[in-house]
Amino acid sequence: MKRRMLAVLMAAAMTAGLTACGGGGDSASGTTGAAETTAAETKTASEPSDGGFELALVTDLGTIDDKSFNQGAWEGLTKYAEENGISYKYYQPQEGTTDSYLETIGLAVEGGAKLVVCPGFLFEEPVYLAQDQFADTHFILLDGEPHSGDYSEYRTNDNVMPILFQEDQAGFLAGYAAVKDGNTKLGFMGGMAVPAVIRFGYGFIEGAEAAAAELGITGVEVMYNYTGAFAATPEAQSMAASWYQNGTEVIFGCGGAVGNSVMAAAQEKGAKVIGVDVDQSFESETVITSAMKLLSNSVYDGVKAFYDGSFPGGKTSVFTVENNGVGLPMETSKFGTFTQEDYDAVYKKLVAKEFELVQPSADNIDPTVDLSVSAVTINYVE
Repeated sequence: MKRRMLAVLMAAAMTAGLTACGGGGDSASGTTGAAETTAAETKTASEPSDGGFELALVTDLGTIDDKSFNQGAWEGLTKYAEENGISYKYYQPQEGTTDSYLETIGLAVEGGAKLVVCPGFLFEEPVYLAQDQFADTHFILLDGEPHSGDYSEYRTNDNVMPILFQEDQAGFLAGYAAVKDGNTKLGFMGGMAVPAVIRFGYGFIEGAEAAAAELGITGVEVMYNYTGAFAATPEAQSMAASWYQNGTEVIFGCGGAVGNSVMAAAQEKGAKVIGVDVDQSFESETVITSAMKLLSNSVYDGVKAFYDGSFPGGKTSVFTVENNGVGLPMETSKFGTFTQEDYDAVYKKLVAKEFELVQPSADNIDPTVDLSVSAVTINYVE
């Protein structure tokens, strides 16, 4: 039942053509056909070996400098390749469709790729097909699991390493830091209520609760809403602006371009934003930190496992605080009193499982149902 609901939500997300929390980067106009080599590829691809380019990244319609999933995956791949003298290249599809993604994967395999990295949930169906069609090639599927087009079958062959992230831990760190930094009126504005977004939100509240308990304070308030899409809309911006107008100090914008609506509202109100998935401080001066999936680390570890002969294919790998898979970008964060020492201390506590995070009930999107909090008041807005 849960996967069927997710199928409907994801189908809506793809028809909207929008970036999800956990999806790929923004679409690029005038993208070059997969059979061609772009100027960027010429500059960034290493020299091929006699067998072609061993490592390949197939992007979504975004670019490798999208400050999102493409860039994070590319950085992890190139880091390992350059450290070990392995040839690499990226390929860009012409269209954001399963057929186009699969065709582009085929071009990478024809180009000599032994391992292909595919970033984002839009590659779930293409990799499901590619794992059979290119059985001698290995795949890393970032932030997704292979499934059939109608979601009736989830299957991961031994040549595929799906990677997921424990988003609630990243959300926890963001909520904890926000309260420790002196904020008591918070907001969570998610996109579609898919599992990853729900986990980010639950963790955010639990982190705020933990920090409030340590500080001995009560009266922390969290405005909580899912917009129902991953688009930047006037409605989302208007809601964020009204929250700021009514005293909310910082909003966690969790859902692709929904975060851009929150940033626009924060810019107008002189308020603060928490970004998601990647370090979004470069997108707006209003972003004080970001609840990150450390994409480059996960790809680097996956590529290393392939060459070490320990590729964990056939099962999903989950990246957490224990394997440096999620975190906050402290080097670019704009906190007033929350320090690196504070961050390191709470991170170690998460690794040691001193905080027991609640997993959402199946298909449940209302945190007031599952979360027992005393210092935080959740104002769930439908």
